[in-house]
Amino acid sequence: MVGEDAPFTTELLEGVRFDNRFVSELPGDYAPDRSAREVRKACYSATLPTRVKAPKLVAYAREVADLLGLRHGLVESPKFVELLGGNLLFPGMAPFAACYGGHQFGGWAGQLGDGRAITLAEVLNPRGERFELQLKGAGRTPYSRAGDGRAVLRSSIREYLASEAMYHLGVPTTRALALVTTGERVVRDMLYDGHPREEEGAIVCRVARSFLRFGNFELFSARDDRETLQRLADYAVSALFPELGTAGQAETYAALFHEVCRRTALMIAHWMRVGFVHGVMNTDNMSLLGLSIDFGPYGFLDHYEQEFTPNTTDVGGRYRYAGQPRIAKWNLLKFAESLFPLIRSAEPLREGLALYDSVFAAEHRRMLSEKLGLFVSARDGTTADPTGLPCLVDDLFTLFNTAETDFSLFFRALADVPVDQVATEEALLSPLTHAYYSPIATMARETRERTLGWLRRYTARIRADARPARERLARMRGANPIYVLRNYRAQLVIDAAASGSYDALNELLDVLRRPYDEQPGREQFAGKRPEWARERVGCSQLSCSS
Repeated sequence: MVGEDAPFTTELLEGVRFDNRFVSELPGDYAPDRSAREVRKACYSATLPTRVKAPKLVAYAREVADLLGLRHGLVESPKFVELLGGNLLFPGMAPFAACYGGHQFGGWAGQLGDGRAITLAEVLNPRGERFELQLKGAGRTPYSRAGDGRAVLRSSIREYLASEAMYHLGVPTTRALALVTTGERVVRDMLYDGHPREEEGAIVCRVARSFLRFGNFELFSARDDRETLQRLADYAVSALFPELGTAGQAETYAALFHEVCRRTALMIAHWMRVGFVHGVMNTDNMSLLGLSIDFGPYGFLDHYEQEFTPNTTDVGGRYRYAGQPRIAKWNLLKFAESLFPLIRSAEPLREGLALYDSVFAAEHRRMLSEKLGLFVSARDGTTADPTGLPCLVDDLFTLFNTAETDFSLFFRALADVPVDQVATEEALLSPLTHAYYSPIATMARETRERTLGWLRRYTARIRADARPARERLARMRGANPIYVLRNYRAQLVIDAAASGSYDALNELLDVLRRPYDEQPGREQFAGKRPEWARERVGCSQLSCSS
């Protein structure tokens, strides 16, 4: 498995080296048995990827290659493609699958772990920054349970695109270096309806400073394994948050919890800003670094719907769009419980949860004000002022429920609404026409009047702010993307890939690299969900199957 051509490695990995701190500092499981089993007192299992028949590079993100300090020629080289397929390791790599547990849909699921993800190594780029290089779909590990450890092309495309789309939107996220097909078929029951079929296999190479999750800590706490729990917490402090203090002290662990609460609040505020719905906010899918992680049945809002969940298995709507802030706090509570044996006091944990509330409220308010182009003032602290932010936001979202309105298109178009006091009704509504799923001419009279009333109040507030138009428009256009990764667009890419063409994949990613910029000739990528996509599998809702 180790690369045989050392000069090749030395030449093309110039300035990049492997420094496997996670493996060297934490207890591991080195049993040769790769079958599904319970792993105790270990933060990971040393695990090799399973070879595939014919790995083929179909896409890679040049920005991530640059981040890692990898030459583009290396990523495209035959040996690196073998690495991306799990067929080859370079000297210095120490592959492993992480051990963790988690709460899934509110219930404790016990040991979970990396069932189809294998970290190849921690990479130090030329600037000394450390990143994990991880293959998702690389084969069985001790945590695969009844699974085969593989991933299919459709879900791998979605993960690859989402990772990079979120980054370019300015949302904290894990990244994706590359996507390869494996030359093998994988059997999946996509809708869990008793109709499995063969699909093309694929592997995504994921990148993050760390893939540590709440569930890593939960498992050792649930097992009353305080020794491993403390070693993991000390590693997290020293490797990821050295500014928080000295490892081994209760106040440092409390500071760790507070920082995770702050980062989580910021991430969720960004999700709400861009209309992103994760779909599976289990505690094992919550990043210690506050990164969007594990892109399964996710979705961006097409029309605004508070109750929207893209996950077909989320029958109760636990992870719906509007519920995400509350679920994030619930998950943090479970993380707090896992740290309690180290902190031994509930008060710092309560303070952390209160910090989450305050940071989320402040960031959500700030982001909403930017989306609306408003400059926060005293009037925004009360719900009584009809031109205050709380009242304008509440009334706008209520209006969205009376006329099917595209979330992204409406906010982007709002910048084009005339703000002068004498603007006619048609002038006010005209810029918003393409944001509605039905013609404005068919809008109920009451809804039309309420919309116009809202626009009058909104433009009055803009005038009262008395800020330069250029400044206001810059705020709005920097907060409201034109292009988001709509599910139907991802499905079109998947359809094209199924026929062997990846041009659509690369073109879509290129569009998503500049989500806030006008891109003449690419207007179709910002279009509303078409009628044919309303109920089609993959365009409206998805399962966890991959």
